[in-house]
Amino acid sequence: MRLWIKDPIAILADGAERGLVIENDTIVELIGAGREPMLPVDQVFDASRHVVTPGLVNTHHHFFQTLTRAHPDAINKELFPWLQALYPIWAKNVTPETFRLGTRLALTELMMSGCTAASDHHYLFPAGLEAAMDIQAEEASRVGLRMTITRGSMNLSQKDGGLPPDTVVQDEDTILADCERVLSRYHDTSHGSKVQVALAPCAPFTVTKRLMRESVALAERFDCRLHTHLGETIDEDDYCLETFNCRPVDYLEDCGWLNERVWLAHGIHFNDDEVKRLGHACVGVCHCPTSNMVLASGQCRTKELEAAGSPVGLGVDGSASNDNSNLIEGVRHALMINRLTYDAASVTHHDAFRWATEGSARCLGREDIGAIKVGKMADLSFYTLDELRFSGAGDPLAALVLCGAHTADRVMIGGAWTVEDGRPTTIDVEELRREHGHAAKRFLESL
Repeated sequence: MRLWIKDPIAILADGAERGLVIENDTIVELIGAGREPMLPVDQVFDASRHVVTPGLVNTHHHFFQTLTRAHPDAINKELFPWLQALYPIWAKNVTPETFRLGTRLALTELMMSGCTAASDHHYLFPAGLEAAMDIQAEEASRVGLRMTITRGSMNLSQKDGGLPPDTVVQDEDTILADCERVLSRYHDTSHGSKVQVALAPCAPFTVTKRLMRESVALAERFDCRLHTHLGETIDEDDYCLETFNCRPVDYLEDCGWLNERVWLAHGIHFNDDEVKRLGHACVGVCHCPTSNMVLASGQCRTKELEAAGSPVGLGVDGSASNDNSNLIEGVRHALMINRLTYDAASVTHHDAFRWATEGSARCLGREDIGAIKVGKMADLSFYTLDELRFSGAGDPLAALVLCGAHTADRVMIGGAWTVEDGRPTTIDVEELRREHGHAAKRFLESL
């Protein structure tokens, strides 16, 4: 099947003014101005109402947190007190059933915003939730997104001087055994794969050094990525200095994590030398602008990190610190906070889109997604400019960011439509809202 995506209003690709041709699940031709497809096509999709971008790629999230958005116990707090408020609520109420609904809602919400691939950093494992990664694989397949299942972990709890309750952590051997199980079952490194696996000890203050180092060994054995939170807050810097007698990047290096397999969440509080070291090692950084603003964590040094050699991606982060799963909104927030960090001329909408597409794909170690180019998977997002907010807009691509696009009209993943007319093709949104809302009530009943 050859499909011509014909004559979009604008497209985030060079030499594709008249659109592109997709054969099955792959982009096979870009069609420049004044040209027609080189070979006959079987179908034509009239994209004359649409601005077309590569499918957005989300590189950091916590899906289960959709169940505690704007929670009264956690609003108006910075990271550590925010975690201390929510950990007991999560420990008591995150079950396989609520986790499944939280995952389904996050995936659906991401996809409706134009996201086609996502990574979720799940680190919470109360008794009964041992199959969390299996649930996420099932839900990703059900919704239709590509997913990096990120097997997170915590093994330091309150009894060890950590933040999490004792009931949500696991011991090292249990964690490592399940990491190997999940890798063996789900990690697919082939071109165009729908599911890959990464290993993700949560943060320096919730895991042991042995777990960090053993995760590196597993990653090398299975050829997978590594992920963790690092440099998010000044409190984390202080913790590392007090506990390890070094800064977080020094700790990362001591654990064997300064390499190209690694991408970090947040990466805010790095000094000049650390930025150079991370860039030299090609360590990726997921910029989480919305969460960083909500929790007042700080401003990521995106431009310096990219210049040093680090891939910079974009993430919405947890829905309890965002408080949504809307990645196109995150693109706008990335533009705004980075202009505040730098200046208006140094950060453009093209930078923000690059972080959400090519940069994010590089963080996940994927060369088959993240751009509209021949040979890439046909993962695309289609936005209209029909709403009042876009009236008068001169540059269609800039308008998506500056005027505040919220919802994709259509989404294609691997050549298949997964959103049509703003509605998922695989999910009943009203039923999901009802079921998820009912499940979320238990997270308030403990107040």
